[in-house]
Amino acid sequence: MLISLGVLLFVNPAATLDEMIGASAGALELCIELCAVYAVWLGLLEIVDASGLGQKLARLLRPVIKKLFRVDNQEIQKMIALNMSANMLGLGNAATPMGIKAMRAMDDGSGKANFSMIMLIVINATSIQLLPSTVISLRSNAGSADAADIILPTLLSTIVTVSVGITLVLICDKIHKKIKARRRP
Repeated sequence: MLISLGVLLFVNPAATLDEMIGASAGALELCIELCAVYAVWLGLLEIVDASGLGQKLARLLRPVIKKLFRVDNQEIQKMIALNMSANMLGLGNAATPMGIKAMRAMDDGSGKANFSMIMLIVINATSIQLLPSTVISLRSNAGSADAADIILPTLLSTIVTVSVGITLVLICDKIHKKIKARRRP
């Protein structure tokens, strides 16, 4: 940014202030648009939680969550289910509060990340995107002719990343267990 500003000052000093104000206005506009999108989705997630749909979603995803995360606590399963649902809808920032609550609930007090916490981080980072709503809204606001044409490529690439991420966590867990077993006399 400083290099760009320096070049602009050297090449066209009169346009420098206009460009800075224009860029600031564009950034503010983007923030307001994103706030509106997240307000709608966070409100929807709150309604889902208050209506008991979160519990039903957790029950539906329970077999997957139990197998992947190795947790039996129903409250943690609900938080993970809501987190995963928000991520699947492309609302990574809206998923963050539930992810943080789940992480705190899974913390065993050892000061180290356990298997469940690591799996949640990896699934959050790779997250299957059924509907990349944030990117679609950004593309739409930028004037894209077909803002939703990224759905299929996004779905395919996120399925691959989630699969690779889960596989790597499972492999690392096996290696960790073998190393731990060797250290025990």
